[in-house]
Amino acid sequence: MRETNPNTDRLILTQSAYATDTHLAVRMRTHELYSQPQIDFPRWVMSTIGWPRDAWVLDVGAGPGAYSGLVHERVPDGLYLAGDLSLGMARRASAEGVPALNLDVQRLPFADATFDVVLANHMLYHVPDLMRALGELRRVLKPAGLLVAATNSAATMPELETLARRACTLLGYPRQEFIPTHEKFTLENGPIQVARFFCAVARYDLPSALHFPDVEPVMDYLNSMQAIQEPQLPPGVTWDEFMSVMEKQIARLIRYYGELQVQKLTGVIIATNGGGFASEYLHGLNGHGKLARAAVRG
Repeated sequence: MRETNPNTDRLILTQSAYATDTHLAVRMRTHELYSQPQIDFPRWVMSTIGWPRDAWVLDVGAGPGAYSGLVHERVPDGLYLAGDLSLGMARRASAEGVPALNLDVQRLPFADATFDVVLANHMLYHVPDLMRALGELRRVLKPAGLLVAATNSAATMPELETLARRACTLLGYPRQEFIPTHEKFTLENGPIQVARFFCAVARYDLPSALHFPDVEPVMDYLNSMQAIQEPQLPPGVTWDEFMSVMEKQIARLIRYYGELQVQKLTGVIIATNGGGFASEYLHGLNGHGKLARAAVRG
């Protein structure tokens, strides 16, 4: 029985997986080069809500600041604050001209009802106490504020998961399972968890696929996940042994089919207690409630 989950282990995350933006940059570049259709994912995420020019925006788990420029395009008269649990990531963002704080989403150092929008993209599945984090995000948002949380489907990239399990089988461990990186907060379970803190929740999906014509970019992508995946290997199996078997499987598939296709399903969860997409509906709902109460009193 695994004692810790490497997907939420803070030492693994801050000192290895996200100590710098090196591994994240590999994955981001892979998606940019090999996804079909080619979509600017951060720009798509930003298009899912309306942006007041003077909005106050908090970006938690901001990494190297991928959303910074897009926010400034939309809120030229507002405020943008970025933060990351990894000090290395925060320093990297600052070096790129994005002032960034060393932040823990479970304990945000901001007053209640401070922000119009909070971005929490592809990071909530790394939080040990997700309920506490969601409570903090609700607390720092204004009553009509919006939470924007991009994440993956539980069913994304099934081909890589199958290849990893088969590699372990070939190494003598036929029942080895891996914990999906995004297991704690997916497109499927995320809305239910968010709905404990927000009265209106919407989900937007973006299906696509990776098309790999060569083995090397697949190996680079997999190696970028070593810090999280290696602790999940069977005892006695080294990362090099595992990757050697993975490489042979991938090479055979590419020789036979001409490429390796990996299906992706990612998207974004939007939540609010009174703004954005839900404002008109909630206003009407509240109005009907007042009429009903008045009729009862009458």
